[in-house]
Amino acid sequence: MDVDYRLAFEHAPVGLCLSRNRVIVDCNAQLCEMFGWSRETLTGQSFLVLYPSAEEYERLGKRMVPILNAKGHYGDDRIMKRASGEVFWCHVTGRALNREAPHESGIWAFEDLSAQRPVKAELTAREREVAARLLEGLTSKEIGKTLTISHRTVEIYRARLMRKYRANTTADLVHKLMAGS
Repeated sequence: MDVDYRLAFEHAPVGLCLSRNRVIVDCNAQLCEMFGWSRETLTGQSFLVLYPSAEEYERLGKRMVPILNAKGHYGDDRIMKRASGEVFWCHVTGRALNREAPHESGIWAFEDLSAQRPVKAELTAREREVAARLLEGLTSKEIGKTLTISHRTVEIYRARLMRKYRANTTADLVHKLMAGS
């Protein structure tokens, strides 16, 4: 049986794209629909257009390199940005085609989590990063190590998140982040 890989790519139930040096080389219809951009607009664009801030784009790009070097693949839940400016939770997974130069070329999948996890509060870039790590079940010390900041700084951001989400405990905060309330 012949398999039409182009058809599979185009009609996959998740957003897919091929990248070269963090630039979108090609993408499927689901990715365009999820982010609100046309294929013509996204093709040739830096992944930066999908991030809430340039700071997050740069920081995450640097953080992924050693993981891609070691494992060849990477995945996380993060807040991304649609063409409209709306931010949403997204599960992102990818594979480097060359582990020694992980941004050189890759295959990336994006799954919109907004139906299960809407973003309700206005969060800073660092609050978004801390929130994402809390959802992974990391402690303040583990988050600090991952983000290369002190655990005390993480606790300050966690306290801000708790105020914004009106949470009494970290477990309550995680529940509210998951529910988007």
